[in-house]
Amino acid sequence: MSHTALIPSHRKPRRNASKTALRAGVAGGVLSTIAVAGAAGPAQAEPVTQTIEMPTITAGLSTTVAASAEATQQVALDLETQAHEDAAAADAAKDAKKAKAEAVRKAEAKKKAEAAAEAKAEAEAEAAERASRSAARTTLQKTTGSSSSGSTTAATTSYSSNATGSAASVVAFAQAQVGDAYVSGGTGPNSWDCSGLVQAAFRTVGVDLPRVSQSQSTAGTQVSLSNLQPGDILYWGGAGSAYHVGIYVGGGQFVGAQNSSTGVVQKSLDYDPPSGAVRVL
Repeated sequence: MSHTALIPSHRKPRRNASKTALRAGVAGGVLSTIAVAGAAGPAQAEPVTQTIEMPTITAGLSTTVAASAEATQQVALDLETQAHEDAAAADAAKDAKKAKAEAVRKAEAKKKAEAAAEAKAEAEAEAAERASRSAARTTLQKTTGSSSSGSTTAATTSYSSNATGSAASVVAFAQAQVGDAYVSGGTGPNSWDCSGLVQAAFRTVGVDLPRVSQSQSTAGTQVSLSNLQPGDILYWGGAGSAYHVGIYVGGGQFVGAQNSSTGVVQKSLDYDPPSGAVRVL
């Protein structure tokens, strides 16, 4: 017997060769399977290795953004300023329109006031002239005496003019109004002022005279008081500034709308001597 036969061995027992071969075969099969599977997979299945970089805000881009924001703010400011200017212009236009309307109103009021004052002055002047004529007539009547005045009136009112043609028509119309009332501004048919009566008398023969005594005193040819003819227009005051007119009817007499006290009368020239005369016919 060997001297080492009873000593137990510490070496591992050798594996069975068949088992080792089996294990190697299995491992090889697994690796083969993995290799076949990898080869059979789609080409697109490769892993993503590209990295997407996010944009980085550089200093230039930052400056551009800031400039754009500033420009936008400036535009907004300009629009706001323009809106204020437009509103101010509209308000100014309204104020100017109101001021113009007020100025026009004041100008019209002033014009009316001046016209009224002028009319009042003319009326007062005419009234003063009438009062003066009335006073002169009163004095004349007192100096000639009431009886003489009465006979003169009777003689003058019964006088028949020897006028002919158009002059005769003018004289006849004027004499027909004797006794009518005197009214300032009157143009008939039953009340007259001096120029209204003269104008209406000449209208009967187709002659259109101006309305007022000032214009009627220059409407024809100036004639001497010593060379009067029936139908001549007599005036008191200056030519172009006359304050009274009448119609010469012949025989040294005239017809005129004198004043509110006497009305339309026929009188001798001595009753109220005229300043001048014009001939229209």
